[in-house]
Parts: sequence; C-alpha cells; structure tokens
Amino acid sequence: MHKQHGKNIGTLMTQEDIFIQFKVSCPVQLVAVMHLQVGLPTATKEEEEEEEEEEEEEEEEEEEEEEEEEEGGESTVKHVVSVLAGVYGLFLFFQLHMLWVLLLSVLCYLVLLLSRHSSSRGVFLSVFILIYLLVGELHLIDMVTWHKIRGSQMVVAMKAISLAFDLDRGAVSCLPSPAQFLGYVLFVGTVVFGPWISFSTYQNTIEGKKLSWRWLGSSSLCLLKSQVCLLVSTCVAPYLFPLFIPIHGNTITQKWLHAYENAVSFHFSNYFVGHLSEGTSMLAGAGATEEKDNIRWDMSVVKPLSVEMPRSMVLVVTSWNIPMSRWLKTYAFKNAMKLGTFPAILVTYTASALLHGLSFHLGAVLLSLGFITYVEHVLRKKLASIFSACVLSRPCPPDCSHQHKKDYWVMLLNLVFSLLAIFHLTYLGSMFDPGLDEQEVEEGYTAIHTVQRWSELNWASHWVMLACWVFYRLIL
Repeated sequence: MHKQHGKNIGTLMTQEDIFIQFKVSCPVQLVAVMHLQVGLPTATKEEEEEEEEEEEEEEEEEEEEEEEEEEGGESTVKHVVSVLAGVYGLFLFFQLHMLWVLLLSVLCYLVLLLSRHSSSRGVFLSVFILIYLLVGELHLIDMVTWHKIRGSQMVVAMKAISLAFDLDRGAVSCLPSPAQFLGYVLFVGTVVFGPWISFSTYQNTIEGKKLSWRWLGSSSLCLLKSQVCLLVSTCVAPYLFPLFIPIHGNTITQKWLHAYENAVSFHFSNYFVGHLSEGTSMLAGAGATEEKDNIRWDMSVVKPLSVEMPRSMVLVVTSWNIPMSRWLKTYAFKNAMKLGTFPAILVTYTASALLHGLSFHLGAVLLSLGFITYVEHVLRKKLASIFSACVLSRPCPPDCSHQHKKDYWVMLLNLVFSLLAIFHLTYLGSMFDPGLDEQEVEEGYTAIHTVQRWSELNWASHWVMLACWVFYRLIL
C-alpha cells in the first residue's frame, strides 16, 4: 500500500513537473486550463473580445478622421468659393478700388493672428481699424472714392471686430483659418450692401439649407420692397407737399414741410438699401431658421413702420438698421457699461459715427440721437414710475406691474411722445437734401450745410431735448 502510494506521488510529481514546464512555455494555455478547472471564462476569449473591440474602435476612429478630412476639404472649398464670389462682387461695383477692401480684410486677419494669445483682441483690432479708416480717408485716396467703398469697409470692419470679441469671450473657440475668415468677411451676400452677420450665421449659411419656393418668394419680396422704396425716395417724397398732399402755409410751415420731405426721402433711401440687403443675403443662402420641420427664410434689416410711425426714438434707432443696432449693443454698449449708462450710450454712438467715417453731418446726427434717446428714455422711465403707467420707450409686456395700461390718458401721453419722435426725425433728416449737387453729395455734406439747415429750423430739436432734460431733473 505504501509502495502504491509512493508510486502515485511519484507519478503526480512527474505530472507537476510537466505542468510547470507547460506553464513556462505556454502561459496562456495554462491560465486557460486553470480557468476551465474552476468553471470561469477563458482569458483567451476575453483578450480576443478586447482586441476585436479595440480594432473596431480604431476602424471607427479612422473612418471618423477620414470623414472629418473630407468634410474639412469640402468646407475649405466652400470658403474659397465664398471668397472668390465676394471678390467678384466687389469688382463689379468698385473695380480696382476693391483692393482697399481686400487690404483691410487681410490686415484684420494678420492682427488677429499676431494677437492670438491675447485676451484683448477685440480692443486691439478696433483701435487698428479706427486708425486704418482715419488714415485712409485723410491721406490715402480721394473723398469720392472713399465714400463709394465706405459701406463695404464698414461691413468688413464690423465682422472682424465682432469675431475678435467673440474669440475673447469664447463664443468662437479658435481663430478661423484664412479661408474661413476671408470667406466670412467677403461673403458675397453681404459684402456690398450688408448687413452685418455673425460668424456662426455665416457657418450655418455655408453648411447650406435646402432651397425652396419659400426661399425664392421671400428673396423676391424683399427685392420688390426695395424697388418700391427707391421709387418713393426719388419720385414721391421730394414732391410730397403740396403736389401729393395739398398743404400750404406761411414761411415757417413751409420750412418744416420741406424738412419733412427731405427726411422722408432719406428714410426711404435707407429702406431701399435695407430691403436690397435682405434680398441679396437671402439669395446667397443667409437668413434660414429651422422651425420644427420647416425652414423659415427671414433676414430683417429695417422696419419702416416703426420709423415712420414710431412709439419712441429708442425704437426708431433699433428699427433703422436691426443688425447694426444688435452689433452696437453687443460689442460697444455692453463693453462700455462699466463706465455708466450715459457714457456707454456716448461710446456707442461715437463708435457708430467713426465707422461711418469722418462725416460732420453724420457725426452730428448720431451724437444728437444719443442725447435725444437718453433723455427720452430716462424721462419716460421716471413718468412710468410716478404714474404707474405703461409709457416706457418700449412696449410693456402683458404681465407688467403698472396699474394703468390702456387708459385714455396713457394712450394720449404715448401719442405725444410719438409726435415728438416724428418732430425729432424731421429735424435730424432735414439736412439730407436730395436736391443738392451730385458731386457735393458724393463728397459728403459740409459742416456749413449742416449748421445752415438746423439754423433755419432754429435748432428746435436741441432746445426741446434740453427742455425735456430740465423737466426730468425737476421731477427726480
């Protein structure tokens, strides 16, 4: 029995030696045998599954990278096409003078590239653009040519500045490539007539939306509106009194009627450009918004009724050029709010005046608008607080806390402010005389012309604004 037991032990030892040798030579198979002995899944199967998963993940990553490369290539082609189309559009309107617009675009990108590690790119670029515009207008080219390309330069400047501030705030994650940047600032739908669009809007436009009859109808309607506004501006408004509306009066009345004619003619020339820019931008693919399963085409630039029948001067300013008003509020007013409300308003209107160039009459109008809108805003806010009435510059929401909403005296007070706004618009628009010599209009209205027009109206709007401010201070 002992011999048999020893024999078994010897046999087992021999098997163990073989087992150890097997382990050294084939560790994976040993682990598999051990796992089989305890009824667990084998490591080989697990490793095979892991390897298969890793291979699948690698294949998916490679496919994604290939797709991204393809999309990136397609996107670059789209941006390049946008650049070429924009350059061609500029050439059709300005011929070789378009080189000044291209130079501004390239210099803006170089400034962004050199300041890419800074957190104040918006400020740096704004200062650079201001210097470029001032030097260009004063020393580089003649006034007539500069005024022709001023609109396109202003659009390029606004786009570049907005992108710089968006980079500072993180709204845009990284500096776009040269093709992306130039495609954005030279986008054919906006580079000539405007309006300003954000970089995200441009990216959505480049991705492309399915065109439809609604797209064509919306674009055509905007172009039709622009032609109607052009007709009113050139053929109706200058002869409004007494040819179309038989109103006669004394010398003072005639002065104000003539001033109203000039103002209306100027207003409709702005509506013409605004609706034209709506049409061209939508034809180029901008202005699409998705609503559930439908795509809505709408690029609102102007609201004529809100200007001709205004509730307040504040709404006039925002309805005159909606995209530019949004741009000034986002990138000028909000950044200057740390200085206080009134200084921020002055900074905003000063920025607008400088973007329009060194024009005395535009600067005078815009700064006057700044004072008028501020005085109107604070006065109506104070009256709304005293009387608990809906007489603010903007319409109150339905659930506002005011006790008096649609009382007769409330509507009458709002009507008084509406008439006051029309009075201010007539006064400010009186200097834009369509009967002046074409050469004088192209070179810009002189300071003497502005002072003369307002002197003929006895500086009435400025005196009324001062009286409103004094009244506001008295009721504080």
